[in-house]
Amino acid sequence: MLFQPAAVGNGPAPVRSRFFTPFDLFAFAVVFGLLALFTQSTQEALVPISDLDRTPITLDPSALPEYALRTTARMLAAIIASLIFTFLYGAIAAKSRRAEMVLIPILDILQSVPVLGFLSFTVVFFMGLFPGQVLGVEFAAVFAIFTSQAWNMTFSFYQSLKTLPRDLEEVSSSFRLTGWQRFWRLEVPFSMPGLVWNTMMSMSGGWFFVVASEAITVGSTTITLPGIGAYVATAIDQKDLVAVGWSVVAMLVVILIYDQLLFRPLVAWAEKFRFETSVGGPPPRSWVLDLIKRAHLFQFVIAPFGRALRGAARMPLALPVAVPRPVGVAWSSRAMDRIWSVLIAAAALYSVWLIVRFVATEVGLSEVFHVLWLGFLTLLRVAVLIFIASLIWVPIGVWIGLRPKVATAVQPLAQFLAAFPANIIFPFAVVAIVYFGLDPNIWLSPLMVLGTQWYILFNVIAGASAFPTDMREAAASFHIRGWHWWTKVILPGVFPYYVTGALTASGGSWNASIVAEVASWGDTTLRAEGLGAYIADATTAGDYPRITLGIAVMSLYVIAFNRTLWRPMFNFAARRLRLD
Repeated sequence: MLFQPAAVGNGPAPVRSRFFTPFDLFAFAVVFGLLALFTQSTQEALVPISDLDRTPITLDPSALPEYALRTTARMLAAIIASLIFTFLYGAIAAKSRRAEMVLIPILDILQSVPVLGFLSFTVVFFMGLFPGQVLGVEFAAVFAIFTSQAWNMTFSFYQSLKTLPRDLEEVSSSFRLTGWQRFWRLEVPFSMPGLVWNTMMSMSGGWFFVVASEAITVGSTTITLPGIGAYVATAIDQKDLVAVGWSVVAMLVVILIYDQLLFRPLVAWAEKFRFETSVGGPPPRSWVLDLIKRAHLFQFVIAPFGRALRGAARMPLALPVAVPRPVGVAWSSRAMDRIWSVLIAAAALYSVWLIVRFVATEVGLSEVFHVLWLGFLTLLRVAVLIFIASLIWVPIGVWIGLRPKVATAVQPLAQFLAAFPANIIFPFAVVAIVYFGLDPNIWLSPLMVLGTQWYILFNVIAGASAFPTDMREAAASFHIRGWHWWTKVILPGVFPYYVTGALTASGGSWNASIVAEVASWGDTTLRAEGLGAYIADATTAGDYPRITLGIAVMSLYVIAFNRTLWRPMFNFAARRLRLD
């Protein structure tokens, strides 16, 4: 069999009854609660922008439930958009060698571009689409959250497609599956365990940048959307530690709720897609998933969608990006590859020329060299922090991932820590640095990896959780233990997942530098010399040539770093460490 039976991990069989059951009360509350949330969010997004000025952000804790609902609605909208983007972008990049030459470097750049960099150019655009309405600002906020979620999920899906076991590819060919059927019946199910964990990480990553997304300041444009992020920004601006504490409590409650209602059922459901040839350990359980199977209302609402999706997945459509199964076989002539490479190089040179012409209107050559130096300083911080985070979290992630009960218990805690915004740590960091007379260039650096180190942990947990049981049994049969077990068994098994996590953590650290290299608490502001601080200052001033220069230099460093380190490691994992 290709995957574990669908019944594994889904809890007890549903109770068959013709009568209304208590489980339907839960289903009724969830379904209509979601409808109410959608209706309220839609109505509030259609009001004029002037209404935001008449109802400023209040630090009264009683307002936090409403703020939490609005922030959660934005994040759910962003995660849905991220999933659609992941399936489209990741599939094209993995299946088309020529598209991969363009799309993966672009993805490297996109994951490193700071959220404020996106906001600088998109706020005016979205406001122009819906002039005078809050809806345009809401779209800008959702898009900003999307940019903190989509890249990690896309890399995870791309990694799964590139490391798909060859025997599964051969089976799909034997059954004569079309590109469409292969995608939905093999590739998406195979990627599901890792994708679910990365979706959790992306949801938490959205929290990390929710302050920048809801308290938008670009030049003379300042807009604050009601939400937990705006609440945190207001509390920090007013030096209200009590309000900061209330925001932390609200975040914890929201994370626990959607962990129980959304992600824990998804983890239990995704367990049936694990690639196994032998019986594994006890699967994760979810009381919500059990209730869903027992509630008639859920069955009534979900069943038609399930039948429609299954029918759509079986349609014999031929995807144009469905490529041949053998690895390394040329997809086109060398001449066409060279022409394609020349076109890419020409487009890149033209883009560089446009950037240089725009930046040169205000920036001299000496400042360009200074910005390159600032980028090198930030690069050193990123490299050192990712190395330290890897030493800490890889062993811990392996230990957690191999123990399903521990993974289930740690899941909400890890989500909360990953979601914890660095902005809340800033007051304590600023006070400690000033009090002890510490160097901001050193002691502000850990804030860069505070929210991104969890990419490594989540991906390693996903890799260890998906590690085949028969491989573990084989290692035990040959008495492979200690250091040899780490180097010959488990580290090669989780290596593709680690590379995905480290790559996205690296890009996220570059992204986080824009908020971590400038820390403020009231009137006290500390700056670490680096590219993130340069972009933050240019964004605050609305200086678009310098914003463009900072983002261009950051993209240059990210591409060079990825091509030198992460991309060779990823290719090695896809070529040598596939589970065949």
